[in-house]
Amino acid sequence: MKYFVAILLFICTVTFSFAQESTEKEVDSLYKEDQFYAGVTYNLLGQIPDGLSQSGFSLGFHLGFIKDMPINAKRNVAIGIGLGYSANSFNQNLLIANDGLGGFEYSILEDSDTYTKNKFSTHLIEMPIEFRWRTSTPTEYNFWRIYTGFKVGYVFSNTTKHLGDTDDFKYNNIDDFNSLQYGFTLSAGYSTWNFYLYYALNPIFTNEAKIGGEAIDTNAIKIGLMFYIL
Repeated sequence: MKYFVAILLFICTVTFSFAQESTEKEVDSLYKEDQFYAGVTYNLLGQIPDGLSQSGFSLGFHLGFIKDMPINAKRNVAIGIGLGYSANSFNQNLLIANDGLGGFEYSILEDSDTYTKNKFSTHLIEMPIEFRWRTSTPTEYNFWRIYTGFKVGYVFSNTTKHLGDTDDFKYNNIDDFNSLQYGFTLSAGYSTWNFYLYYALNPIFTNEAKIGGEAIDTNAIKIGLMFYIL
């Protein structure tokens, strides 16, 4: 939780500094908005198999650049296409262990008292595509916005970690994670504070990840705050 608060304070400080600078600029009739973004999310798991549950705080951190391209004369409707980075952790009771045959086996940890940490993490390069509506003007820097869109991400790194009473192990970049992640996004709010939602349309794992012969179709859901700068 302390990392979440620290990141949130940092983003607010940077955003406030940029906002102060923006008010001093000359009026630009061809202005663009919200070209840099940073966000923090609480990460959830959807479509979970029986027995799987989350514990602790699963954090996501997101930042990047979006090219704002207004499509009307008032410049309050735009298309945005960008590039960003996303780091995500998921604390839960899905044990991912080496099966001794070059692969991995998956099982549910029934007793939370037998381990102190069990999580997996992903790092992605992402491309957000947004349809943007806002109440901005060339001289108004605090305005309402609703941005809906689609995000495609490439998982370039993944990690699983287990700290138990009898054994500790960690694996990097196992093949059972889907390298491509994609889903719908929504950002809505006023001025600095914007609600953010991401809902993945495909599973975190490939069909090779199974419990009792059934594929794990768990997907990622991210809920949090998004901050836009310039």
